[in-house]
Amino acid sequence: MVLTEHTTERPPVRSVRRLNRPDAASRGRGGQRFLLVGLILASVYSLFPVWWLIVAATKDRTALYQSNGLWFSGWHLWDNLQQVFTYQDGIFLRWTANSFLYAGVGSLGGTLIALATGYGLARFDFPGRNVIFACVVGSFLIPIALLTLPLYLLFSAIGMVDTPWAMLIPCLINPFSVYLAKVYTEATVPYELLEAARIDGAGELRIFFSIVLRMMTTGGATVFLLAFVNTWNAFFLPLTVLRGKENWTLNLGLYNWTGTRLESGIDLTGLVLTGALLSIVPMAIMMVAMRRYWRSGVTLGALK
Repeated sequence: MVLTEHTTERPPVRSVRRLNRPDAASRGRGGQRFLLVGLILASVYSLFPVWWLIVAATKDRTALYQSNGLWFSGWHLWDNLQQVFTYQDGIFLRWTANSFLYAGVGSLGGTLIALATGYGLARFDFPGRNVIFACVVGSFLIPIALLTLPLYLLFSAIGMVDTPWAMLIPCLINPFSVYLAKVYTEATVPYELLEAARIDGAGELRIFFSIVLRMMTTGGATVFLLAFVNTWNAFFLPLTVLRGKENWTLNLGLYNWTGTRLESGIDLTGLVLTGALLSIVPMAIMMVAMRRYWRSGVTLGALK
């Protein structure tokens, strides 16, 4: 018997043409470049008005209208600053103090009230809590311009028009700050810690001021800064409830200087631009001072 070996022939392997596809690293680098270009364009768009304002504040009246608006032409910044601080017996300094009073005191009191209210809505169970929270959410959806006239009529009836209270009282109540405080409380203040403090004999006020406020430092800083910027840049409310120049804010005072050219023919454009440049300095200082709170808040969110 002859054994024959049967060999199975394999089909020829066809060459597969590989497609040149970019790997994950190259795709990642492309996305980073696209994001970088977008950030650069957004930064240029945001800083362009600031650059124009800085350049304009260094020019005199002639160079302001006849030179290139995006580059320097002489250096008259110190002269412009002196004119701003001395014009009308230094009324600019009074407006600056008023703005700090309204924005600082009002935002600080409003932040404390918002944190207490948000903490109460987030960690206390009482009848009507959901209804109150729904009213809070619905109230900050109403534009402030619609509330200005009712506020003016109310303050006029009780004799508070043209007083600092007409600006401070609206700053103390901010529904959007209450919403932020409630959301942040739910994320950072656990029920177990509050129950442990109550078991140890701590009262509700002590729990709030000793424990809750310390845990909500980042959220409180954010609420305060948003309220400060909103009050500092407010225009329609002070225009309605403030009459005398002694109680005006910076924005309202600079607006009055802008209209002086139409009323008396005196061109105060240089003073307005220099004053506008000075008005953004507190905002920049506030951003730099509170940067560490935001950084810690972002780190906390990443860990969670």
